[in-house]
Amino acid sequence: MAKSGTSSLSGKKLAVIGAGKMGGILIEAFVKNNLVRPVDISATVHRKGSERNMLAKHGIRAGTDNRAAAKSADVILLCLKPQTLSKVLDEIQPEMNDKKVVISIVASVPTETIERRLGGNVAVLRAMPNTPSMVGEGMTAVCKGRHATEDQLALAQKLFDAVGKTVVTEEKHMDAVTGLSGSGPAFIYIILEALSEGGVKMGLPREMATLLAAQTALGAAKVTLETGNHPALLKDMVTTPAGCTIDGILELEEGKLRVTLIKAVVKASQRAKELQFTE
Repeated sequence: MAKSGTSSLSGKKLAVIGAGKMGGILIEAFVKNNLVRPVDISATVHRKGSERNMLAKHGIRAGTDNRAAAKSADVILLCLKPQTLSKVLDEIQPEMNDKKVVISIVASVPTETIERRLGGNVAVLRAMPNTPSMVGEGMTAVCKGRHATEDQLALAQKLFDAVGKTVVTEEKHMDAVTGLSGSGPAFIYIILEALSEGGVKMGLPREMATLLAAQTALGAAKVTLETGNHPALLKDMVTTPAGCTIDGILELEEGKLRVTLIKAVVKASQRAKELQFTE
């Protein structure tokens, strides 16, 4: 991580444009981890609701004027749906200059598109966090656009580290990131549901079956992260000769679970590419 003061958030003002579900999750994490003072955060929302209540609880200004929020901010976090981005970029463009840092979590929109719409040499970075960020176990990939510096990339990493783990990648990989870690939680939930149903089928109470499935998945993921071992090696450690696990694995292979999951990630990644923002 860069050592220059540019990567520090101390004293910087942050605007969160579109403080909905993910924007709210990020704001709460920033405040909880003392990355940004509530007084230095401004947020925009489309309607009244739980997000606005959460912002008020933390003493954060919430409004609907995107341009005003961008004007007063050093770092602007775009937490929008692709279909609303064009209008918002037009609103904030007059307030842009080369001292601003724009970080977008808008799915499928390249940094080059945002740079062109904002004009000048505005630093633009792109991030793809996922929903486990709500419990501090998110996975975020970040990349930088043409005008962003390594220090500004470090600043983005510091922000998203507040909700889990962060990796830096090239922008050409962001659609694959969307298909894997962005869509991946939904795939995992289906697997957890199926494992739980298997337990119910064998006579376990549903609540117990769900707990067993979820904690087993959590533990297996933690072993993978902490040992650094390949999942295939860890699988072999569980699988004893002529034991029950190998019989279960045989069923998974016959059901083509492995190839189905691979195809799910490929399909989701391809869809992310198809959804690319058009001006």
